[in-house]
Amino acid sequence: MDTTWRNTTVKSRLSLRCGYLPSGCIVLLAAAMAAPAQSQSSGTSLSGAGVGGSPSTSGSASTGKPATSGQGLGPAVLPKDFAQLRIEPGDLLSVNVYDTPELSDSYRVDPSGDLTLPLCGKVKVQGLTAPEVARLLETTLKDAQVLNRPQVNVDVQQYAGQYVTVLGEVASPGRVTAIGPTKLSEILAQVGGLTPIAGTRIKIRHGADDSEPELEAHYSRSDSNRETGAILVRPGDTVVIPRAGIVYVLGAVSRPGGYVMQEDGKLNVAEALALSGGTVMQANTGGLRVIRRNADGTVLDFALSYDGIAKGSQTPLELQAQDIVYVPMSKVKAILSDTTSIISTATSAAIYAAR
Repeated sequence: MDTTWRNTTVKSRLSLRCGYLPSGCIVLLAAAMAAPAQSQSSGTSLSGAGVGGSPSTSGSASTGKPATSGQGLGPAVLPKDFAQLRIEPGDLLSVNVYDTPELSDSYRVDPSGDLTLPLCGKVKVQGLTAPEVARLLETTLKDAQVLNRPQVNVDVQQYAGQYVTVLGEVASPGRVTAIGPTKLSEILAQVGGLTPIAGTRIKIRHGADDSEPELEAHYSRSDSNRETGAILVRPGDTVVIPRAGIVYVLGAVSRPGGYVMQEDGKLNVAEALALSGGTVMQANTGGLRVIRRNADGTVLDFALSYDGIAKGSQTPLELQAQDIVYVPMSKVKAILSDTTSIISTATSAAIYAAR
């Protein structure tokens, strides 16, 4: 029995020295490693997702307690290259100063875009990338004579909620979380796409400065829309999708109402009448009129010949947004012949959009 015990002990020691473990030890080691792995996987913050190779610390700058994750921000549109992301107010940075644990901590960027570093005061970091912040902190520590040869690594532990505001004719207007420049097509997909009465021009306003000129992107349901995939929208931008131009067809037609000038935004009198189902039997086709309201408040009244348009002897008038095509009833039952009455009727007309 004594010889057997000694042989077993010698074999166990040799196994450990050679890098092998007995089967019982392997089971215990696997159980020990599984516990911390499960506890780490339960976190929901963006720790470790930023730029930098240092391990992310989870303590806050003031209390040292684990920082809360960015819950309630909704799905974010993430750029492909995290290295190009710019630091913004509210971001949580993990700063690791080599061989100086008293300075290594997590720091929140304040609303002014500053990071408060012990013994150095406030350091402006807004608009910089994580590697640029690391170089700036090294220079600051050296200039302040805190360290002779500081080595700093910065990791973005948590990105603050940054938004792109989408307004107008989309399925779900509102704010889309975006932590970096994002394709316009991806932003539109986040809000459910455009409605059937959306216009063909998408307006983009950068930041809150109204003095900057607006950008315009063309959109059409019949085209490939490569332009929306090439334009980048930045956090803080506002995307506005205006309603397409609407023309009104009123009077003696089968379906009076407003009709959207979709796709290329063009519509003539003949096409508008076709959308409304054509004229009814009691229509006075000889009295066809187009009423146009100008931006200065003046009103133009065009008299057209429906028969001439139908026979091809007269070119159909190209309509503009807010034009009113009016087909009167027969002379005996004429209604809404007054221009003011026609305009007031158009304001309450139903809107139809081709799907």
